[in-house]
Amino acid sequence: MTLLKVDNLTARYGVAQVLFGVTLDVAEGEVVALMGRNGMGKTTTVKAICRMIASEGVLNFAGHSLHDLPSHKVARLGIGLAPEGRRCFRDLTVEENLIAAAQPGDWTLRSIADLFPRLGERHTQRAASLSGGEQQMLAIGRALMTNPRLLILDEATEGLAPIIRQEIWAAIARLKQETGTAILLIDKSVRELAQVSDRAVILGRGETVWSGAFADITPEVSETYVGV
Repeated sequence: MTLLKVDNLTARYGVAQVLFGVTLDVAEGEVVALMGRNGMGKTTTVKAICRMIASEGVLNFAGHSLHDLPSHKVARLGIGLAPEGRRCFRDLTVEENLIAAAQPGDWTLRSIADLFPRLGERHTQRAASLSGGEQQMLAIGRALMTNPRLLILDEATEGLAPIIRQEIWAAIARLKQETGTAILLIDKSVRELAQVSDRAVILGRGETVWSGAFADITPEVSETYVGV
């Protein structure tokens, strides 16, 4: 069953058009990689889905059109976002960050600590005192505490130490294997994406240029649209 459907999505920043026809969908329980070089519209697509910027085109989630909804109501429908740049509440503790937007469901402080033991160990610390990797874990945990049907991870491993990257990829693999949460995943690491993603959607200059099973991405497609 299709959970998120995006078709011919366009968007602007002021007078500058940045999305020219993005089409993608995510089914219940599916992991979809949203790929493309820097500046191709991946984060802008996420912002449009979460109603952080105005857009046009088909934008449906769980049978609801998202176009007329403010971002907090989109979140309550069941879309959880761990944004690029983490954006933790620096002056709040780990626990306070996690419960700030919590919704009833399977994800609780205890289950987040099971997924990310570092957060359980540091639950009384202010977010500002955490390392960058721990703040990223906190951003993911905060999104999960909304008990979403769709989790969006925007560059969840960017700039992190290898050991922290491994912990986050292991957590994503657990989410896929043990929960029914659909995931829309933006990341530059093709090798790790291949291990967890069912399908891929590749953007080029603000539009969808390729989509299909992740295993069907050829070296030519990767070199043309993903490689540096």
